[in-house]
Amino acid sequence: MFFTDQRKVWKVGQVAGLNQAELSALFSRRLLPTGTPILLDEAMRPVEPMSSWFRSLALERKAAKTMRSYAYSVLMLLHFLLARQADLQSATEGDLREFRLWRQDEAEEVVDDAAWDRDWAAIESLYVYLVRIGAVARQPWRATPQRSSLASRIRPDLRVRHMGLEQYLYLRDVGFGGLAADAGLDESFRGWRPHRNRAACELALMTGMRIQEWSTLLLPELGLLDGRQPAFADVDLKACAKFGRPRSVYVAPDAMELLAPYLLLERPEIVAKAQRSLRRRHRELFVVQCLEADGTRVRGMLDGLTITRTVKNMKPDLRRVAVLESGDGLEPLALFIGQSGKMLTLWAWDKIRWRAWDRLQAWAGHWQAPVLPRRCWVYHDLRHTFALRLLVFLTREALNDAKAQGLPMSTLLDHMSGNPLLVVQRRLGHAHTSTTYRYIRYLKDPMREVGDAFRAWTAAGGASYVTIARSLMELEDAGHAPPRPLHP
Repeated sequence: MFFTDQRKVWKVGQVAGLNQAELSALFSRRLLPTGTPILLDEAMRPVEPMSSWFRSLALERKAAKTMRSYAYSVLMLLHFLLARQADLQSATEGDLREFRLWRQDEAEEVVDDAAWDRDWAAIESLYVYLVRIGAVARQPWRATPQRSSLASRIRPDLRVRHMGLEQYLYLRDVGFGGLAADAGLDESFRGWRPHRNRAACELALMTGMRIQEWSTLLLPELGLLDGRQPAFADVDLKACAKFGRPRSVYVAPDAMELLAPYLLLERPEIVAKAQRSLRRRHRELFVVQCLEADGTRVRGMLDGLTITRTVKNMKPDLRRVAVLESGDGLEPLALFIGQSGKMLTLWAWDKIRWRAWDRLQAWAGHWQAPVLPRRCWVYHDLRHTFALRLLVFLTREALNDAKAQGLPMSTLLDHMSGNPLLVVQRRLGHAHTSTTYRYIRYLKDPMREVGDAFRAWTAAGGASYVTIARSLMELEDAGHAPPRPLHP
């Protein structure tokens, strides 16, 4: 299994002596978007109809991550069928059911229902393609009115883990920022770029963006070029949003203010040290020559060609190599950058997160440290915290407005425009209100309510069993008879 990478082809082509015109003609004749899977046999020949199906997925604009997942799911099915002397054309519903049984019960690493549904989505897509090209007469499983007979029909529950204020400040300042648990200076801290990491943490919380959204932000989107520092920003998301679903994100003044130390102290130093590396990789970069339409559109050189792109439509791979040609050198357009001057990858952010978690655990015994969860915090927990806090605030505002107006019931227009669930849904970019609705169950702590409900039971009725047992042991040690229980 291989995956196409146009950037690598450019490098190999230049080494082989092909010029840019020849490479451009090659790409124009056979369009294979980056990330397209290719399955080869022992003689390095494409395996059909698998490779053609992969290409059809790429032309349908499937994400590279989705295509990779589909490819490995179907590859496991192929190996399973070959071990049973079968193939895609001869496979029956029984074969597919046994494949599911193997994946969920007998494989070296079994999967749950949610993971199986992802495998099944790939298999369904493959057989739809096979029927369309005539490789098979029909799909080998029975169809049902709702879904396939092999799907789990189990909708995974939304796991919402959110933070309290003390937990968040502990994560941001101690874990990411390198401070001590009492908010003092920790002289033993040897972490990397604490201002950048704290700013990223604050940005994720105050906007509710997913990690693939806030980690790929560009300076023009926040109005941060030419030394400007606006009080707030409105960002239009599209290419980096989930499923490419467009929405507008408001970046509050607090988040913008916390960016200032990073932009003034750390980022210029990173850019200056990365100049040699950026110049060496000049041919691989998207060198922006000018910004148009108030920074919403960029024009520059990529692979020897002049291209113009709208910023919100720039995909993460293009954002990662985008630099601005200035009089002082190459300025990366990415907001959060690493040592090389390039945008930090998700793997790099994950490494930063685990280092922060190690610091949190090291300070967990301090009397000012809050209670930590059993599992490491993830960046998506900040998104859940944003959603719950905003939902609580908007609900209280709506109740206060209705009370102030003295109306028995708000008008339909007021209810529709100010409905807290609809506002949170729009801010989070959820496609369906049902996804946002599941946050309601987390607005109160159910375990605390359980404790409150049964606290009177354990406190009433005289002495508890623990008290009786302690008294019994003490009296027996003293040689006295045990006391009689207060209640039968």
